Amino acid sequence: MELSQYLSMFIDESREHLQAMNENLLSLENNPQDISIVHNIFRSAHTLKGMSATMGFEDIASLTHEMENVLDLVRNHKLAMDSFIFDCIFKSLDSLESMVEDIIQGGTGKADVTQIVASLGSIVTGDYKKSSADAPASTDSNKKEGTKGIEVDEFQYSILQQSIDSGFLVFFIKVSVREDCVLKAARAYMVFDALEQNGEIVKATPSVQDIEQEKFDRTFSVYYISKIDKASLQKEILNVSEIESAEITTVDSESLADMSRKQSEVEAATKEIAAAVAAVAPEASDAPAAKAEPNASAKPAAGGAPVANRTIRVDIERLDALMNLFSELLIDRVRLEQLASEVKRNDLSETVEHMSRVSSDLQNIVLKLRMVPVDSVFNRFPRMIRDLAKSLNKKVDLVITGAETELDRTVIDEIGDPLVHLLRNSVDHGIESINDRLAAGKPEHGTVYLRAFHSGNHVFIEIEEDGRGINREKVLKTALKNGLITQDQAAKLSDTEVYNLLFESGFSTADKISDISGRGVGLDVVKTKIQMLGGHVHVESKPGLGSKFSVQLPLTLSIISAMLVKLGSEKYAIPLSSIVETSAIQRNQVRNIHGNKMIEYRNSVIPLVSLSTLFDVPDFKEDMEDETEIVVVRKGDKQVALMVDEFIGQQEIVLKTLGKYLSGLFAISGATILGDGQVALIIDPNALIK
Repeated sequence: MELSQYLSMFIDESREHLQAMNENLLSLENNPQDISIVHNIFRSAHTLKGMSATMGFEDIASLTHEMENVLDLVRNHKLAMDSFIFDCIFKSLDSLESMVEDIIQGGTGKADVTQIVASLGSIVTGDYKKSSADAPASTDSNKKEGTKGIEVDEFQYSILQQSIDSGFLVFFIKVSVREDCVLKAARAYMVFDALEQNGEIVKATPSVQDIEQEKFDRTFSVYYISKIDKASLQKEILNVSEIESAEITTVDSESLADMSRKQSEVEAATKEIAAAVAAVAPEASDAPAAKAEPNASAKPAAGGAPVANRTIRVDIERLDALMNLFSELLIDRVRLEQLASEVKRNDLSETVEHMSRVSSDLQNIVLKLRMVPVDSVFNRFPRMIRDLAKSLNKKVDLVITGAETELDRTVIDEIGDPLVHLLRNSVDHGIESINDRLAAGKPEHGTVYLRAFHSGNHVFIEIEEDGRGINREKVLKTALKNGLITQDQAAKLSDTEVYNLLFESGFSTADKISDISGRGVGLDVVKTKIQMLGGHVHVESKPGLGSKFSVQLPLTLSIISAMLVKLGSEKYAIPLSSIVETSAIQRNQVRNIHGNKMIEYRNSVIPLVSLSTLFDVPDFKEDMEDETEIVVVRKGDKQVALMVDEFIGQQEIVLKTLGKYLSGLFAISGATILGDGQVALIIDPNALIK
């Protein structure tokens, strides 16, 4: 059987099962007595094990097998969940995700999971409770922990033993590079170089080849023979930049013997897993052996996970091509409609009308194909917030609303990283510590709200927390210190302008730069990324009450309904989704308030914007008319009236970007080609409403 044809299916389904396990595990943590959740996690793990065994990814199969053993005890009421078990299973899921990611990158999905497997094994035997009780007892336990499960072959074992007998120092070194390290392989090379100047590396995990190709997460381990002492060795390693830690354990004969025993256990476990894997295929399907393997993955998936069998997966590039072809078709349709209206032949008009109806239905289908709920991005955040809160010793609730809001697939793929940064920033710098919250009269649980909603031709994503808020004076002080503004400018800046300084490159008000986030460290990257997507980000804050980051994103690559208007000889399109009403006003209805034109509109007073002035239209001025047509547009609960020359009518238009040379034009989100071949600029009403 050619397995490569099933690889993309395996990857997609693995991701779904891992996501389901993460979500269910979070639910279980909040409700540990609900055994039905354990059943769900068990089914996902079992399915993943069968799929990976069938595809030949035995490390994934081995790890999920160990997870199954633990979950089996829990679902049969033989074991109660506790924080150690939760952490261990969460770490297992992290490792599984790394292995699946390795497969996506073209790797083999292999990873050193012996430590996690050993931890899961200790849960099954109950030894983990004893070891946690004995943990501070002696350094010997640490030594054994450091060498636990390290695989060395007979030859390497012999070299290590002879080195110990000859009086050399043998170390097991576990090196971690910093999370933000850009060139991990280069840093690992520098560590290896430093080590080889003072001794000999016997064994590296992962292999040297994998490390050179950066196929490791953040840590790597080596067995090392040297004559220099442990402290000097640690100093040598930590001298390399971006190395976070170097745990060094001295290996003696006893450790080696223990290691040898562990190796035997690993081999025995491998045999057991192989037997279990072999048993998966027959139980998964009654079909002949040659055809049983694909069914082995299909059957459990259909039975235990939300994998719909009435869907197919399509390459996004094919959808892009379909979208481009359809947008060309739409321009031709509009042209045909215009010609039919000019020719005035009934048979032609009827044909064009029928074609319009069919293409409208087709358009809806094509658009829906590309739209993906933001839930696909949001669903990874509960786990991230949980881990962050735990590592910072804070209590944080994440409230997600509007996860069903749909966004173009290309935007979905890009928006994840900026949101991760904003959320980490909110938890790290926004939410106070438990003591600070209690001292401020707040509940000890901080709350981070993550909202998504449509408004006009845009999607808004908001990240709001009820933390301490941004310190305005501190931001100003830092901006003055960095020379971003002058003293005179500082006195005139509004709160919003001050907070926007946070998005300046390299700006930070953090007293201590943490490895989680720094308010300012990286916010410029967030802003740049969102601007690349054609969006905007702005921040609001109230001292002591919290901050809100609001990200505005366009529905790119889409076809929208728009109102075409004329301004003299120029034509413009206003997205229909932003329009509240069209109307006409007399000149005497316009009021001047503090130099701004305003009109009364439905028991309120709203601003009146002159588009001809804004876009410098040469052959049209509203001031020359006694009666002016207006288009009332909205953004959230704010409204503005736009003055136009003439309404042309409603039309489906294809959004075309203006290219990099015309990017960033104020209040223009793109252009479209009309049926007569003329280009009309598309107005961005959200930019006109502050």
